[in-house]
Amino acid sequence: MFQNRRTILLFICSIVFVQALYYIVTLQVKHNQTRLINFPSIISYEQGSDIEKIIVQDIKNVTYFNNTSISKESIRELKSSVDDLISINFTKPDPIIYNSLPICNFSISNNDSSIYKVTINKDINPFNIIEKHHGFDLHIGGHWFPKTCQTEQRLAIIVCYRNREPHLKLFLDNIHPFLKQQQLDYTIFIVNQHGYEQFNRAMLFNVGVIEALKLYSFNCFIFHDVDLLPEDLRNVYKCGEKPRHMSVAVDKFHYRLLYSTLFGGVTAFSVSDFMGANGYPTIYWGWGGEDDDMYLRVVKKLKKSITRYPVSIARYKMIRTLNHTSGKPNPDRYTILYSKYNYDHDGLNTTNYKLHNIVFNKLYILINVTLKEESFEQIRMRLNIKKRETKKPIRKKKV
Repeated sequence: MFQNRRTILLFICSIVFVQALYYIVTLQVKHNQTRLINFPSIISYEQGSDIEKIIVQDIKNVTYFNNTSISKESIRELKSSVDDLISINFTKPDPIIYNSLPICNFSISNNDSSIYKVTINKDINPFNIIEKHHGFDLHIGGHWFPKTCQTEQRLAIIVCYRNREPHLKLFLDNIHPFLKQQQLDYTIFIVNQHGYEQFNRAMLFNVGVIEALKLYSFNCFIFHDVDLLPEDLRNVYKCGEKPRHMSVAVDKFHYRLLYSTLFGGVTAFSVSDFMGANGYPTIYWGWGGEDDDMYLRVVKKLKKSITRYPVSIARYKMIRTLNHTSGKPNPDRYTILYSKYNYDHDGLNTTNYKLHNIVFNKLYILINVTLKEESFEQIRMRLNIKKRETKKPIRKKKV
């Protein structure tokens, strides 16, 4: 009787042991495959949330599974802090080894500008081909850092996105080799807006920063349109003491700066400057206004000027439409822009979104969100913006 019970108990224990061992081995083997962090109940960051608490908060009851074999048996609930989650998903340089390496020095001292010219790959390849081109030395999530030297900055490339897959493929196929040649510690984040609300480019940038800072101590952010490709290696993707406008000369505009306060396309901010400006505005739904607003934030709130590389260096190719239709211009953008509203009352601290999931692809980290759209009347009331008076045309009196 007791022998039978002992045999059954040993049998059950052996099954549990084998299953546990299989899980550990499987986790290690599949460490570099695509991963998805899926939140059982959608996390919502409402207006007025404490951004610092959001960035450092623990994520509880996270469902974590391998994206290649989704099944009930493969799903395991994890109750861990953000640091525990990072140890699974995000590869960081070993501090002991890394600190012993010399500082990376990407030299641009050669006077021959032709050697820095970038050859743009115009072929739209499938993602698996792009991975073959550039993924062999990438860590999961589109993260790369040099092995022979240590970088001075940790760079997050934040790309706002919606339904532009051909542009994304071209962007990834060109940006990865460009950044590797500059010997940067970089990660690419694609922030995808779901739903039928109007596109809000600026708020997606804020979302990218909030989510990126949960993964790594980034100290430099470059905000990038998906349809712009750099053409010169001397256009170094680093942050300075002042915010930088990177995309000065675009081929579509004959490589000319359209106006002196232009601050769109590609911009670079240190983390301190971005926080000091309270991030991007959240109140521009549709096309236009947010770039000029950000310029005013730099000048008026940060009390700084922006910097630019020379036109001969800060050159970009704009990817043509590829059947993409631009959003409708925001009819209220100038009313908001020139209203002199308080920048403390809108920006990073009022970013309102629902986070659906975060997908760790080989080439990039995909952040899927839905944004809560505000009407102009709600914006006007919240920020105390006065309606613009319509001037009546002056009629000449008949003589």
